[in-house]
Amino acid sequence: MKKQICILGSTGSIGTQALDVVREHSDLFEIYCLTANNRVEQLARQAREFRPAAVVIANDAHYDRLKELLSDLPEIKVYAGRDALDQIVEASPIDMVLTAMVGFAGLSPTIHAIRARKTICLANKETLVVAGELICRLAMEHRVRILPVDSEHSAIFQSIVGEGDNAVEKILLTASGGPFRLFSKEQMATVTAADALKHPTWEMGAKITIDSATMMNKGFEVIEARWLFGVPAEKIQVLVHPQSIVHSAVQFCDGAVKAQLGVPDMRLPIQYAFSYPDRLPLSGDRLDLFRGPLEFFEPDLDKFRCLAIAFESIRRGGNMPCIVNAANEIVNEGFRRGECSFTAMADIIERTMERVPFDASPDYDTYVQTDAEARRVAREFMNI
Repeated sequence: MKKQICILGSTGSIGTQALDVVREHSDLFEIYCLTANNRVEQLARQAREFRPAAVVIANDAHYDRLKELLSDLPEIKVYAGRDALDQIVEASPIDMVLTAMVGFAGLSPTIHAIRARKTICLANKETLVVAGELICRLAMEHRVRILPVDSEHSAIFQSIVGEGDNAVEKILLTASGGPFRLFSKEQMATVTAADALKHPTWEMGAKITIDSATMMNKGFEVIEARWLFGVPAEKIQVLVHPQSIVHSAVQFCDGAVKAQLGVPDMRLPIQYAFSYPDRLPLSGDRLDLFRGPLEFFEPDLDKFRCLAIAFESIRRGGNMPCIVNAANEIVNEGFRRGECSFTAMADIIERTMERVPFDASPDYDTYVQTDAEARRVAREFMNI
């Protein structure tokens, strides 16, 4: 039988590439539900093509428009609102949930999907950044598999498959370095959002592309790797690798290093999560190692302070990564709107870390309260 898949965030970069995978392997995968936040026209077009049992538009202001666009397809149920996201992932036919929503909003439906014992294909890194300990505990309690979709974490996962209990000595997490890798601090002070959105190797959504430019995205991936693979942050090393060919690697206790290489194509980790443990054919370019060198550099934590901030947040633990994530979402959007400078983002996040109350043992309600307070504080600092 075909695997029934729910895609949370089907109109974003990961969601649309996941649908490419489903198109290519329609004999194996079927869409049960598609969701989006605001892109109602695109969601309707996807629904017409894939004919899911249900669609959800998180912003209920678009509900009437979505109903109108799909009025001739009464077999597709149309829902709206954040609560509908939590409810739809619990539907009994669903086998796996691809969490491709951006930001803190992905946490609640992921928790509901875990409690409903759905396999999680995790593309929403903020879920583990904010509440990694809670998510891992719930996954163990409900015996739910979490399969990474980020290219780096998929690469780590692929490198440890078959290694059993062999001890991991170090995780080597690669980063492209973003568009400002060779910029001076003085140059970085004047860059614009348009400059930052020109990623040299990957095509991603706006939020994650800005996070890549600040290297906060890589900091979040360190936190994510810490929870996914049970390796402390001090055993995770970030390597700047401009070619984005080595997607990440694992060093074992005997010194051997295993890496996963490939062209920059997010369909590969998405498909591997869908088909694991099997590998399926995938159309597209193939890696040619004769085309150029593979280079690796240490990240400059003085220039890319957001990466240092992320390491500091996991060192402090508790709700500190939640504070950092919330503040980062605010400044990321603010920078894209021209409301703060590129370098001011790290300043505002650091000030928010010091202002919002620290909780060493947060529960879900604490995360929700922390997220709201950190957003309020970051907005306050951004407007000063």
